[in-house]
Amino acid sequence: MTRYTGAEALQFVLDTSDEESTFSSEEERDYSDDRLYFEERLDPAVDRISDENVAKRAKTNIQTSNKESTLSWKTETDIDMVPQTLRFLPARELGPQLNSADTHTPQSLFKMFFSENAVSTLCHNTNAQAAGAIAKGRKFKWTDVSISEMYRYIGLVFYMAMVKVSSIKDYWRQDSLFSLPFPATIMARERYRTISWNVHMSHPDADKENDRKRGTPEHDRLFRVKPLMETIRHACKSIYHPRRNLAVDERMVACKAHTGMTQYMKAKPTRWGFKLFVLADSSNGYTLDFSVYTGKNNFPTGHGLSYDAVTSLLDCKVLGSGYHVYMDNFYTSPKLLKDLFAMKFGACGTYRDNRKDCPRDTTNSLSKKSARGSIRWIRDGPLVFVKWMDTREVSVCSTIQSAYTGETVQRRVKTQDTWRTMTFPCPAPVTAYNKHMGGVDLSDQLLQYYTAQHKTMKWYRKIFLHFLDIAATNVFLIHKELSGNMTHKQFMEQLIAELCGVSQKVAPTQTSSDHVPVPGVELISDAKNICTVGRKICVLCKGQLGKRQDTPWKCQACNVHLCLQLNRNCFQKWHQDM
Repeated sequence: MTRYTGAEALQFVLDTSDEESTFSSEEERDYSDDRLYFEERLDPAVDRISDENVAKRAKTNIQTSNKESTLSWKTETDIDMVPQTLRFLPARELGPQLNSADTHTPQSLFKMFFSENAVSTLCHNTNAQAAGAIAKGRKFKWTDVSISEMYRYIGLVFYMAMVKVSSIKDYWRQDSLFSLPFPATIMARERYRTISWNVHMSHPDADKENDRKRGTPEHDRLFRVKPLMETIRHACKSIYHPRRNLAVDERMVACKAHTGMTQYMKAKPTRWGFKLFVLADSSNGYTLDFSVYTGKNNFPTGHGLSYDAVTSLLDCKVLGSGYHVYMDNFYTSPKLLKDLFAMKFGACGTYRDNRKDCPRDTTNSLSKKSARGSIRWIRDGPLVFVKWMDTREVSVCSTIQSAYTGETVQRRVKTQDTWRTMTFPCPAPVTAYNKHMGGVDLSDQLLQYYTAQHKTMKWYRKIFLHFLDIAATNVFLIHKELSGNMTHKQFMEQLIAELCGVSQKVAPTQTSSDHVPVPGVELISDAKNICTVGRKICVLCKGQLGKRQDTPWKCQACNVHLCLQLNRNCFQKWHQDM
């Protein structure tokens, strides 16, 4: 959360009281598919209509109308003032906070997120959970899980993220064409299943104490994930420092458990699940910070969920000042952008016309008949409101850019039954928004390539798997900046091998009965031509020596022709090199 000095806190309270007193009953309430809730606290002693209250409201309405009359829509031909440029002063050097000259393996970077201390706590709580389950009568064999075994378990989870089968049991399937030999060499199937059943991030005794507080303000809905969540959040912020452009957006973790925290968002690919507010670096999709939305009674400042979600993710002491934050219309409000500007954060985002303090004057505004590329804007101090007509009206406000600086965009337009590419003017805030808003979407895309998510019996294990996804993706992005010599797939393969303590290059299992020399063609009855018919070029002689040597022999398993003579045994050399 953002910390304020005494004077700032006093001004903050005064601003809040002014806003509440000027709220008109004719203003439309904000609404969203994300179920944005607000709490009204009415005091019956002061909630009585009197002549004095009516007079105050009338005076407030007159002041509001006078303010709106001074703000009129301007066009792209009008010159906008250059906004105050916030000096970019990051708290640390940009990028990974590691020495690029040192050698950093995928496992060593991963252990910065899942350190041995964090995994030790995870093992302790998992062992306690298993002991409690056995005491309640659960029937399974259990030996305490160690740190090294937990890392191997995590390695298997990542392996299953890369190699998909329909059931967990199929990873240990034997004597089948579709058998996978690797999981059985790392851990027995029943051992993997019992660890999955009991993996626990908090201590069971502390869980019981927290459950007794259910229904009271002291109850913590995220208690079961808090220990590991705080470790991951701290690692995300400490190991990497972001570049200037940041993005705030929602992320969904698929889950349909009846916890009171699961949300429904029909506009998202994942409609049901836990909603996370995420701060990401727009340049590469690195997850800088996140918070899990727990319900409607979560408003520490009283300005609404969207306001608090953004301010809670931006920490001046950690980031510095001069950053540019991009957000969508769920978060954007004039008060939020002005408060961020006072904190030396520039902000830009699409907005809803019915938000409080947004311009509502229709004089010279855009209409449905406005030409494509038309621009209207209003400047209100550091904040500029821009409307732009594309295929539909786009509304953006910003404290970073001027209204229009000459940028253009190209669009395909159908005229007289033919499609042409045409150039249209575009406001600077819209161009910047389109360029930098996709940070969280890029992060989600990277997470989904090799996600560890699978069906679980407990909701908090879904969150645990998401922590693994965040750690693996952030580690890949850090490794890419330090080394840059691996693809995402190659990185995950090496991380899995190192966590499981094996080598990536596994010698193929071969049996002597398969690789035997056999005639290249069916034998004929003519004894004179039996050694010349069916001779083909030896692949080893041709490939390594560049010579043509014909041979009647081939390998039965490899189905390649190879020399088999006293002075030239290509058959033996071929199979030694495999």
